[in-house]
Amino acid sequence: MVGGAGSGTFGRQARLFAANTRIAVWACAVAALGFGIFPRIAHADLGRHAAGVESVLAQLDAAFGSWVVAPIASVLFVDIVFWDNGGESDIRLPFIVLWLISGAVFFTFRFSFVNLRAFWHGIMVTTGRYDDPDDPGEVSHFQALSSALSATVGLGNIAGVAVAVGLGGPGAVVWMVVAAFFGMSSKFTECTLGQLYRVVDDHGRVSGGPMRYLQSGLAERGAPQLGRVLAVAFAVLCIGGSIGAGSMFQANQSYAQLADNLSFLQGGLGALGYGVALAGLVGLVIIGGIRRIGTVAGFLVPVMCVVYLAAGISVLIFHAEDMGPALSHMFALAFDWSAGVGGVVGAVVVGFQRAVFSNEAGIGSASIAHSAAATNEPVREGVVALLEPFIDTVVVCSMTGLIVVVSGAYKEPGLEGVAMTSKAFESVLPWFPAVLSFAVFMFAFSTMISWSYYGERCWAFLFGDTRSVVYRYLFLGFMVLGTVLKLGSVIDFADLMILGMAFPNMLGMVLLSGKVREELTSYWAKYKSGAMNGG
Repeated sequence: MVGGAGSGTFGRQARLFAANTRIAVWACAVAALGFGIFPRIAHADLGRHAAGVESVLAQLDAAFGSWVVAPIASVLFVDIVFWDNGGESDIRLPFIVLWLISGAVFFTFRFSFVNLRAFWHGIMVTTGRYDDPDDPGEVSHFQALSSALSATVGLGNIAGVAVAVGLGGPGAVVWMVVAAFFGMSSKFTECTLGQLYRVVDDHGRVSGGPMRYLQSGLAERGAPQLGRVLAVAFAVLCIGGSIGAGSMFQANQSYAQLADNLSFLQGGLGALGYGVALAGLVGLVIIGGIRRIGTVAGFLVPVMCVVYLAAGISVLIFHAEDMGPALSHMFALAFDWSAGVGGVVGAVVVGFQRAVFSNEAGIGSASIAHSAAATNEPVREGVVALLEPFIDTVVVCSMTGLIVVVSGAYKEPGLEGVAMTSKAFESVLPWFPAVLSFAVFMFAFSTMISWSYYGERCWAFLFGDTRSVVYRYLFLGFMVLGTVLKLGSVIDFADLMILGMAFPNMLGMVLLSGKVREELTSYWAKYKSGAMNGG
């Protein structure tokens, strides 16, 4: 029996090694092909059938948008304040925003403002003060935090803030910060649960996240059928979101930004070459699983944040004398009742919506990364996770918003998204658009490697670990498609799937909040008594 079990284990390891080796060889080959051959022929004619293909794709995209995306969007974004639609002070409050913010406020009070009282402790845990090499897990607290941040710190911080200012005015930035403050409690809850119900196999490989705690946690509460349905729903939504928004969208946006500055990437074959090369680079990282993703993210995220924040501080120093009036203007507009209730509520809704889209608090994705952290204290990883919305939104997004306002870029007509942010930086640093292009690429790259792990863990939950290689091929293949196809409705659909993850996740978190409170009370008593190593 022992020999048979050992042989079986060795056989599985050998098959997994062979599969990963094939991906590695394929990734190296396509990266070399993309960077070495395609740039030389990027300007070649794609053929006389290109226009016809684009026309067919456009028709499919339109049909998909009408029959699939629009109905789902009508549910997620249904206006809760519907009775004033079409009125002079039309207030738009999407259901999904209310769902996430209500949950965040509930958890903040349920856990007695854990986002404030555990904040410093979270920083200390992240520095490694409480690390124990014998604790079960695959990555350190810092690597888990970096992996989760790499999925959120990105285009939402660069373009999303500018969108918020353009739609809701400078006051929307203030409400983004408020939403992030409450969102810290949602992150704490979902990542504590991820640790509580994670599964560690014989090889030390971790599987955790909403799909695990929805199934096991609700089964403990006597609702196994509900738990299984919610877990499967979350896993399916996460896989769709990871392939569409985590792969296709990121590849598409990073290509568009780089193609504006690198002429050899322009054209159909240039896009294909870029997609193939990008898939090769991402493939080299994701074959190593969460350990390699954590290592790469642990390097990329701090570097990206430091470079972006350093450039931002330079702009703010240049506009130092305008910062006071700009901050006063932002707070004044956040509570400006001169335009009526609709004006204030509009700024609140836009700010809350962009914050949710930026830091993903309540979506459940970060719980998958944090469940892999090496610790025997689930709450300890929860307090690390609550730092994410603070870094992502309170620090990075606030700086972007202040720069857009203090530079006056938000007042220029026709500017929105990345263009508005780029203009704000360019007003002081003329060379920054080129740096921004590189930053967009790196942000997109880090987002892709993290979302590949989220999708893979959900795929493994549904089909088993041995089938994970299939998901990796799908993820990389759709990445190439994302650079060459203009499937706007498919991307919109992927975004809706990510938002849809909040339905099963937030419901499960509320039902399991009693368990989290018990764990927090016990952990905090030990922490306050000084019984834990690290002080």
